[in-house]
Amino acid sequence: NIEPMYQYSLQWFTVIFLASTKNSEASADLETRIRLLKTHFTYSLYINICRSLFEKDKLLFSFLLCTRMMRSSGALASDDFRFLLTGGIAVSKPPPNPFESWLAEKSWGEISRMSDLEHTKGFDQDFVKHETEWRAFFESAEPFKLDLPGDAAKFNKGFERLLIIRSIRPDKLVPAVMVFVADTMGQPFIEPPPFNLADCYADSNPCSPLIFVLSPGADPNEALIKLADERGFGETMKIVSLGQGQGPKAVQYIDEGYKNGWWVVLQNCHVYGSWMISLERICEEFKPETAHKNFRLWLTSYPSDVFPVAILQNGVKMTMEPAKGIRLNVKGQ
Repeated sequence: NIEPMYQYSLQWFTVIFLASTKNSEASADLETRIRLLKTHFTYSLYINICRSLFEKDKLLFSFLLCTRMMRSSGALASDDFRFLLTGGIAVSKPPPNPFESWLAEKSWGEISRMSDLEHTKGFDQDFVKHETEWRAFFESAEPFKLDLPGDAAKFNKGFERLLIIRSIRPDKLVPAVMVFVADTMGQPFIEPPPFNLADCYADSNPCSPLIFVLSPGADPNEALIKLADERGFGETMKIVSLGQGQGPKAVQYIDEGYKNGWWVVLQNCHVYGSWMISLERICEEFKPETAHKNFRLWLTSYPSDVFPVAILQNGVKMTMEPAKGIRLNVKGQ
């Protein structure tokens, strides 16, 4: 299932793009300017989305971003991408497995089907020719770090390498994807920076709520109170733990904060689903012309279907989890 809090809008996307047009390096040469803008915007988009994703999903997002860009530029064939997802569809029985003593029938079937693809045509024949090297590859603890044997060496940096690893060592596909993304887009795209609340605040504005998406054991209060004190809003910040009967108090604080430039914190939005429609209507009334420039609305919620989609799509979302990073997450440390 898609995480219910993963919601983004075209308006949100446009804001990030416009920020990149201002913050990316300038150049009088049009082609150079476009390249610099594309580089800046791609990484900015990655950072903004990554901080709103749970750790388990960050590498998948990096991979989807990478392959979507490759497909749009014609660098990745649809058939190859489809094979990675499915392993191909068996329309006929493959030839007998020549290495049944160490290679599973499922793997040989995928190798045979992969050998019918345009870019890996004839791979099965080359595979048979280099049995010794491929068996060593199969038995390696870290095959994703090894060069490919035989004619397949031409795929060492290509997407086809993932198809081969999927077929022979599917258990090592995740670290192979990590290596592929790093080779294709750069190391930063598999190493998102640690969570920084001050950076999130810097990217916010009075009309875009800041949303903490919580996981068990996560508590943003300490970090938020510290930031409020540092920015001079600690004494006026209003905090409401939502629940039955707390709606009027929340409305009062938001109204006063909107006019006077206070920070307002509404905790545990997920437990007060019946009031979320009211919160959505309130946020729809936020206007840059009338909001105090210092006003900020902070919301905390566990993943929930009752949280307003419109607020999710246009707010600044932050996941709260113990810092781990993709690399350690994949290794299970």
